[in-house]
Amino acid sequence: QVQLVESGGGLVQPGGSLRLSCAASGNILIIYNMAWYHQTPGKERELVATITRGGHTNYANSVKDRFAISRDNVKNTVYLEINNLKLEDTGVYYCNAEVRANYDRRPYWGQGTQVTVSS
Repeated sequence: QVQLVESGGGLVQPGGSLRLSCAASGNILIIYNMAWYHQTPGKERELVATITRGGHTNYANSVKDRFAISRDNVKNTVYLEINNLKLEDTGVYYCNAEVRANYDRRPYWGQGTQVTVSS
């Protein structure tokens, strides 16, 4: 059993910053790619950032100047730093990780953390 637990969301004013965390636990042998997704009501979940086990990153064009993804392979944790928050950043942020556990290799999702940007 593998679990991903996000944290760090909250209510922030425009222009502020947040650091989201997502910790993986369970019968993990290795975690490959990790990613963050953003979802707003009525819309599909959108990929915002990915990071390989070796630290190579990719971003959606709309966020690459303000978002920074990083990971700690010892702690099995991925982070998303969001700077200069905008109203459109509001939504639920989900982490995703491709995990090799004892019996399989597949993607896992966290439960999401709410970010609300409002003045």
